[in-house]
Amino acid sequence: MSTRSEAVLVDVVRTPVGRGKPGGALSHVHPVDLAAGVLRALLERNGLESGQIDDVLLGCVSQVGDQSANIARQAVLAAGLDEAVPATTIDRQCGSSQQAVHFAAASIAAGHADAVVVGGVESMSRVPLGSATAGGTPLSPRLRDRYPDGLVNQGVSAELIAARWGLGREELDAYAAESHRRAAAAWCDGFFDRTVIAVEEAPDAVTDETVREGTTASKLAGLPASFRADALAARFPEIEWSITPGNSSPLSDGASAALLMSAERAERLGLIPRARFRAVAVIGDDPLLMLTGPIPATRRVLDRAGLTLDDLDAYEVNEAFASVPLAWAAELGADRDRLNPRGGAIALGHALGSSGTRLLGTLVDHLAATGGRFGLQTMCEGGGMANAMIVERL
Repeated sequence: MSTRSEAVLVDVVRTPVGRGKPGGALSHVHPVDLAAGVLRALLERNGLESGQIDDVLLGCVSQVGDQSANIARQAVLAAGLDEAVPATTIDRQCGSSQQAVHFAAASIAAGHADAVVVGGVESMSRVPLGSATAGGTPLSPRLRDRYPDGLVNQGVSAELIAARWGLGREELDAYAAESHRRAAAAWCDGFFDRTVIAVEEAPDAVTDETVREGTTASKLAGLPASFRADALAARFPEIEWSITPGNSSPLSDGASAALLMSAERAERLGLIPRARFRAVAVIGDDPLLMLTGPIPATRRVLDRAGLTLDDLDAYEVNEAFASVPLAWAAELGADRDRLNPRGGAIALGHALGSSGTRLLGTLVDHLAATGGRFGLQTMCEGGGMANAMIVERL
């Protein structure tokens, strides 16, 4: 094992994204098997034996039911990997698989590992959002003492962000429609062909089921607000209640995985690295606004990398809700043409635990297709956190 090394990205794969509801394209596939499929595909296409992998780190948010009992380990076994390959499951909410990348890169750089598979999985059709708190609550007496007015769900946080940054319904819907346009164009151009793999149990799932070609702002304008309630309206009179199913990421099913190695190990195996990790950051932020974390996280990771936003060729800012990337762009003065250029989660879906490595694959593929050098990936997360990462194409 290396004593010190640079961590590099060798490859990324993902499933198509299915709608996260009964009858969705992947709803009949057990999430363990979704994750097993991307693990097996990643090793096969890179000519690796599972015994060459030091660890497997997978993100998953709702770790109950079909996704319980350390789903990463279950996926390793279901994929037929050597029983000696260890695995663990990570929950940093929506950034879980991005956090897996951070952990793996640090482990490799420290010389603790030479080859790590990271990724994530979420089947929101089989394990609905909120399942993890069924029968209980994380709001302990001490937490209630600190926030006596109470915290809110992410949809209300998205509304508060829209209000604070002056983002109206028309702008939110226009952004959402553009996300679908860009995603549909990317699929039409074959952009995702390198990364998206077939799901053995769902041979008809060949594209992201969540992309709606032909979506327009005028079509989205008729959708009702998702999170308005009388008590909330009284508490937050500044909210215009503009967050709808159309300008939010849809419930989704999917899995993704990436192969990280030390540069030395990749060279010995004849594998060509696609990117390296210039800097990473993770940050906590206001748990009421909750989804603003990408703003300070971006500032921190740029400072660590010694770069400015102008140095970056693309930025993937997870589209949990349209207000999140729009507020991020407004606050940082970002070039909207470089923001989620192949569409974002509003169109491509947001299979929670899987999204971090899904974004990574999209970002690196875009840099390769355009000849770009640096890219940023950042994700807002439940509880008021965010991960950020700058990758450099090799």
